[in-house]
Amino acid sequence: MGFGSYDESEQEKQEIDADLEDGDGVATSEAKHDGNVEFEIGASNDELLNRLQEIKDD
Repeated sequence: MGFGSYDESEQEKQEIDADLEDGDGVATSEAKHDGNVEFEIGASNDELLNRLQEIKDD
């Protein structure tokens, strides 16, 4: 078999074991959150860019 080939008979034998029942998932309406997120980075843009350049140089 070459690269990318497969045995079609193996494809027919595959079984998916998914014990999914109603109610097993998460209702997204139950997990709704309203709010704000704020970040304080503590470094200037120049400091962050310099650090990024250091990482790229390594």
